[in-house]
Amino acid sequence: MTTTPDTSSSILIVDDMEENLVALEAVLGSLTQKVVRARSGEEALKAMLREEFAVVLIDVLMPGMNGFETAANIKGLDQTKDVPIILLTGASVDPNYAYRGYTVGAADFLIKPFDPWLLRTKVNVFLDLHRKNRQLAAQAEQLKRLLTSDERPGGEGPPSTPTTAATTATTGTDTGAPPAPPVVSASAPASPTAPQEFPDPQHRPEPGQQAGHPPLPPEGPGAPASSEPFPQPAAPAAGDASRLAEIAGQLAEVELLLRDAKGSDKERLADRIAELEASVGRLMVSRGT
Repeated sequence: MTTTPDTSSSILIVDDMEENLVALEAVLGSLTQKVVRARSGEEALKAMLREEFAVVLIDVLMPGMNGFETAANIKGLDQTKDVPIILLTGASVDPNYAYRGYTVGAADFLIKPFDPWLLRTKVNVFLDLHRKNRQLAAQAEQLKRLLTSDERPGGEGPPSTPTTAATTATTGTDTGAPPAPPVVSASAPASPTAPQEFPDPQHRPEPGQQAGHPPLPPEGPGAPASSEPFPQPAAPAAGDASRLAEIAGQLAEVELLLRDAKGSDKERLADRIAELEASVGRLMVSRGT
């Protein structure tokens, strides 16, 4: 797979002689990076202030500002102090040039004539280092934006806790709506704690009949016609005493209706209702009502 070169990593070559610049361009051409020329130290400083470079190659022997002075000025600027510098010089030079070059901040020192493969390898190392530094800087900037951003990812608010959701579903208090009143079934017992009393063991509830409730009058051709409607149970009152009193009154009304009807079954049911009335009365006395 072919990798697209990073053309943003430019190379600056500095030399006062045209033939040396042409030779450097020919050696570095295989790296497919942008190569910028400079004919003097002053021109090199201006170029570095205009754009960013991954590495700079400077010839030591130049008129005016030589290579050592140019390197020292590059390292003295905050904008260019981190750019690596490779110094190039001829074979017949002072042996202390290498030491002087490292003193001013040069990263490497090569003596002409140099091996083209060695020069490309050294330059390529600095190109890779520059690309990695740019990637790290971009990642650090992205992390900084994430840490300083007040907005949550996706624009979602904080999730509601299960307790709050359960309270909302059962009471509706988060929207300001009052909780719904409990529904009391008309077929529920008058008191949840009151025991079901059956004075006579034979008088147990028949199948399909709930304890504590009067049986319905039989229907059919033999059922007595009644001019009065069957009494409907009233809505439950606030207290247990009021509910017991209402139930006792309803039982009394049903008993009177059954006694007016004919037949032994009606009398037996009326007796059972009377016993239930007595049980309710005893319960009301025991509660102090």
